[in-house]
Formats: sequence, structure tokens, C-alpha cells
Amino acid sequence: MVGLLHSIEIALGATCLGLLIGTGGAYGKLYGGPVVRDLLAVYTTIVRAVPELVLILLLYYAGTDLINQALTAMGYQRVDISGLAAGIAVLGFVQGAYSTEVIRGAILAIPQGQIEAARAYGMSPGLLLRRITLPAMLPFAIPGLANLWLIATKDTALLAVVGFYELALATRQAAGVTKAYFTFFFAAAVLYLLLSLFSNLIIGRVEAWSRRGMPSLKEAR
Repeated sequence: MVGLLHSIEIALGATCLGLLIGTGGAYGKLYGGPVVRDLLAVYTTIVRAVPELVLILLLYYAGTDLINQALTAMGYQRVDISGLAAGIAVLGFVQGAYSTEVIRGAILAIPQGQIEAARAYGMSPGLLLRRITLPAMLPFAIPGLANLWLIATKDTALLAVVGFYELALATRQAAGVTKAYFTFFFAAAVLYLLLSLFSNLIIGRVEAWSRRGMPSLKEAR
């Protein structure tokens, strides 16, 4: 169960970090200058093009080494970076690229009349974001962000290749000791399935809350 808890911690942290990066990235792509838009386009293109396992290996090993080299160059001692923090940072960086496109698409789906009316009333960019953009984009963004959350719960298994103790690595170690491979890997699959089913239940409630006041699909037809 410790491995499962570690997997959930990483998935939660990576999703939150990815949402922060994605929100900033979406706004940068939509409203930033040419340089900002080009840099974000390079970021999202590279992350979505390179396999996630390769990115994890590159960011985990090269990233931690670059940080320590920078610290050494500034006269500080090298530090041992927490595996949990490194896992969250690596997966969050990957999640951020996908979240950027999901949130950007959700913002574009908002009827422009709502944003123009808010600007006509003199709303500041921050107030416009809180009062109009975020509430209006949620119903369009939640399905895509929900998929990213479910992907994040499974992508934590990729961190086993760098030795981080999560559900997949715990399962492999237990199966290797007992030789009961089918039993342990089947139990791990069930745990992943239960996590996904519970997540779907929560996501369904959040999506229903975000669509309050909007016509249902039956009414729309």
C-alpha cells in the first residue's frame, strides 16, 4: 500500500504542477508576444513528440545533474534531490505541455461575446480571469484534464526505471521475492483500476458542478 500511496502523491503533485504550467502556457500562447508564443510552441511540440519514458530519463538524470553543477559553480554544496520531488517535477513538466493545449482549447471554446462584454464593463485582466474565463472554460476543460489525471496515475509506473519506489516497483520487488508474479501484478492492476473508478466518480461530480446552470445534453437536443 505504500507504493500505491507514493503513486497517488506523485500523480496529485504532477497534476497540480501541470495545471499551473498549463494555465500559464495557455495564456502565453493566446495572449503572449511572438517570442513567448514561439517558446511555448517549442515546449509543447517537443514534450508531445518525445516518448515520456525518454523524457523522464533525460529530465531525472540530466536535470538533477544540471542543478548540482549550477550549485557547485555558485559555491554551494551538491544536494540530494528527493525522489518524490524529482518525480513530481518530471511528470509535472510533461503534464504541463498537454494541459497547455487542453486549457487553450477550452478558452477558445468560450463564446467571445462573454469576454467582450466583460472588457466593455472595464474588467481588469485578473478579474476577467476569475469571473469569466475560468468558470466558463471549466466545462470544456474538465474532460481533457480528467484524461490527463488518469494518464498521470499510470505514468507514475514509468518512474520505476529510475528506482523510485511506487506501486509498479513495489509489485515487481514483491513478485521477484515470492515468485508469485501473476498474483502481485494482478493485484496491482486491480488497484490501478479501483483508483481509476474512484477518480471517475469524483470527476463526474466536479463536471456536474461546473455545468450547473447550463442546459443538459438532453435539453440541448
